[in-house]
Amino acid sequence: MSKQPLSVWVVDDDQSVRWVLEKALRQAGMEPRSFDRAEHLLDAMHSESPDVLITDVRMPGMSGITLLQRLQELRPGLPVIVITAHSDLDNAVAAYKGGAFEYLPKPFDIDEAIELVSKAARHNGTSDNNAPPPQAIASIIGKAPAMQELFRSIGRLSSSSMTVLITGESGTGKELVARALHQHSPRANKPFVALNTSAIASELLESELFGHEKGSFTGADARRIGRFEQADGGTLFLDEIGDMSPALQTRLLRVLAESEFYRVGGQTSIKVDVRVIAATNQDLARAVKDTRFREDLYHRLNVIRINTPPLRHRREDIPMLLNHYLGEAAQELDAPAKSIDADALGSLQAYDWPGNVRQLVNASRRLTVTAPGRVITAQDILAEFGGSESGKQAANEWARSLATWAERHISSADAEPLLETALPRFERTLIEFALAQSNGSRQDAAKLLGWGRNTLARKMKSLQLD
Repeated sequence: MSKQPLSVWVVDDDQSVRWVLEKALRQAGMEPRSFDRAEHLLDAMHSESPDVLITDVRMPGMSGITLLQRLQELRPGLPVIVITAHSDLDNAVAAYKGGAFEYLPKPFDIDEAIELVSKAARHNGTSDNNAPPPQAIASIIGKAPAMQELFRSIGRLSSSSMTVLITGESGTGKELVARALHQHSPRANKPFVALNTSAIASELLESELFGHEKGSFTGADARRIGRFEQADGGTLFLDEIGDMSPALQTRLLRVLAESEFYRVGGQTSIKVDVRVIAATNQDLARAVKDTRFREDLYHRLNVIRINTPPLRHRREDIPMLLNHYLGEAAQELDAPAKSIDADALGSLQAYDWPGNVRQLVNASRRLTVTAPGRVITAQDILAEFGGSESGKQAANEWARSLATWAERHISSADAEPLLETALPRFERTLIEFALAQSNGSRQDAAKLLGWGRNTLARKMKSLQLD
């Protein structure tokens, strides 16, 4: 008996997305059916049902998130893959909360999408939807692939209280991720307590974590409730965990293993229910090899690992981050929000940002104060961020390279006119760059180039870039 092909339904208001998915699904031996509105799909589901559903988030009428909620009543357990061009943390978490099997930001790799459909068909459809609704955390911003993976990780953990280790360079927003994990978890209504373990002297850190009894040491004039007790029922975020002393590592291990501890100078054990999220900018695996960090504690903390990407690995996010933090700086200073021109933005996108997002936040505040006009220009960008003299130097180098090319070109016996040769190459290079920067969106690429969309389409056709 021949096996029935996999039935996959697609709902998306974008006809081109439906066409691409239908074609790829058929080529993979599946049986697709597409809808332009969620309401039409729900009507069809009263008589039949697919094996897997692919849905957009933002559509006319009913949204993909609302559709997920309706499907929980109508067809619980149906594996759903959510795709969207409007990719952010709230969408990712809402998709997983709604029972989605996976969340896939546009533009997506078609082979990855087909592989996900195959995985979803094998999925048993079970999910836990009793967690509290998500809350917005506006400061986690990004559309880069690394950020989408970060959003997916937070979404997958939204019904969990697992221990998480967050790794990444200083300034990449590890505490923001920890807060997001807490706020999108079953513990969201309980305390979130943060402690930077490297900011407190080692002899005081034990009391800070576990508290102390009155008279337990000189200066202990009253009982102190430590951070573990303060976080009972909620989440304790321990930043820079790699700097913790060996003695405290031993005490922390016991709390994680047994969920109880003694205050400094105390005789009675205290039971707590605390989710621990730890963070470090160090290589803890290397620290374990060097015997600077306990291996058993490392494995206790490293249940789930999330990495926060450095800003230089997500340069496409810099424009939206600047726009956000320039707005925040304007509010803090009670001043009009400033915009940034293309040349200045180019300098800042080319800069490596060793201090990551934290450095960009400070740069936004500084530029809000120091830039004289409402628009930040290349002249306002400090040399340390790739502006001023370094920007002029880069422009001069580019001009010199062009002159060298022109000199070599005209030395050729059958050389074509300079502009006739250079302009198509010049336009092709900038068009390809703009399309890459805008993730293939022609409308956004046209804006970067300073053209209308029709002009871009005409140029692409003449240069055979379609």
